[in-house]
Amino acid sequence: MTLTQPSFDDMGIHLSDVTFCVLDLETTGGSPTDCGITEIGALRFRGGEPDGTFQTLVNPGGPIPPFITVMTGITQAMVIEAPRIEEALPSFLEFIGDAVIVGHNVRFDISFLNAASERLGYGRLSNPSSDTYTLARRLCRNEIRNMKLQTLAAHFRSPTTPTHRAFDDAAATAHVFWALLERAGTIGVTHLEDLLALKTAKGAPQYQKIGLTDSLPRRPGVYLFKDSTGHVIYVGKAKNLRSRVRSYFYGDERRSIHTMLRELDTIEHHVCANELEAEITEIRLIAAHTPRHNRRSKPARSQHWVKLTNETFPRLSLARTQKPDGGTYVGPFRSRKAAELVMNAIWDAVPIRRCRGAAGKRTARCTFDQLGVSVCPCAGGVDPDDYAGIVDRIKRGLAEDPALLLEPLVDRMVAHARGQRYEEAGWVRDRYRALARAIERRRAWRVLQEAGLLWAETLSGDGALVEQGRFVAAWSGNEQPPLLAPVDLDPEPPQTPPTVAAAEEAQLIWKWLDSYDPRIIDSSGPLSLPVRRVPSLDRLDAA
Repeated sequence: MTLTQPSFDDMGIHLSDVTFCVLDLETTGGSPTDCGITEIGALRFRGGEPDGTFQTLVNPGGPIPPFITVMTGITQAMVIEAPRIEEALPSFLEFIGDAVIVGHNVRFDISFLNAASERLGYGRLSNPSSDTYTLARRLCRNEIRNMKLQTLAAHFRSPTTPTHRAFDDAAATAHVFWALLERAGTIGVTHLEDLLALKTAKGAPQYQKIGLTDSLPRRPGVYLFKDSTGHVIYVGKAKNLRSRVRSYFYGDERRSIHTMLRELDTIEHHVCANELEAEITEIRLIAAHTPRHNRRSKPARSQHWVKLTNETFPRLSLARTQKPDGGTYVGPFRSRKAAELVMNAIWDAVPIRRCRGAAGKRTARCTFDQLGVSVCPCAGGVDPDDYAGIVDRIKRGLAEDPALLLEPLVDRMVAHARGQRYEEAGWVRDRYRALARAIERRRAWRVLQEAGLLWAETLSGDGALVEQGRFVAAWSGNEQPPLLAPVDLDPEPPQTPPTVAAAEEAQLIWKWLDSYDPRIIDSSGPLSLPVRRVPSLDRLDAA
């Protein structure tokens, strides 16, 4: 498993634990490309307490325009013996460290720092930032006439008056920032990710409902939005429940989100041991409640299978149920259209008969046989042993060697592309992908069935217990797996999932096993894939 450094959002740092660096720059103009820095002033705070200051004039290496001297009071004589930015920047970057940068119109200051830092080979600053101008617009725009630093400093009674000198302005900005943080706390901004997202928060009435998220933990889980009648209107999953749910209030412009938040009355949540449990719980709750705002992940209204019939001359057909009738099934699919796409893919790959008539009952060959796209026994003359080879190719392609079904589709795509029949090549490509996905899911289901009761753990300690493709329990970290009573496994499980919901659950489990490559602690049966993998279209795209 790949180890990644946790982000600020994952860590959920409380604002009282964040180090802030409040800074201000004076420059010779407004463009970081053509102008230079004349003064740097900064104050650093750790845990809300002063932790250091930084103040220096900077020789910009060029003349200071008269209007800048009038505004700031910084003259050419004052900076003659001051250090150049090449000397001042390294120590200033060390002073900033990994602190969150704060400033008034902070993008202006950061643009000059980035320009100098890149020119000197240090690269752009990666620190997160917070702008007192933006915060003031969100929190007190109706109380003051403008958002200038001088106005805000006076409004919040800063002991330091901004003077267009870097350190004084940074000190005034710091006072304004703490006053704004106090206000932000009244609407639930208590952690760093809340502060960083506040700049995009909407001023709509539903933003006040963000208080409903105060009790949400910073753990994986599932959340349920309910309306005033108690009905579930949306179900979602999250790695971090608090951060994910609060993000809905931070400027999502989709009309559907505005409508959902308008209807929102209460939020219920379920903490899960790990992401896999959250994903499984989500699809189960969606199936149970059918929330009206879960439009993309609604439970399937119907389900369809592609069936290879069990008769003397088998054919492909669509089925609404899976029966123990000796047929070979692929699916289930959410729609008839999806099932037909896979059936057409197999027809393109193998010349199995397409007509429904009984063998030898027609006086002439059917249209499909005349066109040469299928071998049809409807008019007689087809040897059952020869036809059995075609059927065997389909069965082996589904179970053992997918290339038997997929390679003919590649040949068709290449032929269409060379003939500049790109639209037809696109149709075959879509059929290829649908069939490859169906085979992959069918194989994964069979592997999970044969594994029986499976116990797996990742290197980080996240574990799951799976019973023949069905999620049973999960745990994380130092938790112990639950004690379960012995279960009787189905000795003859269905060759494909019995429902679309079961298929989606098994697919999530297989994705977890494939992505995290966990240790298999125990299983009641073998856990192994067929030797021949499902071919990818990557090589064709590269060619």
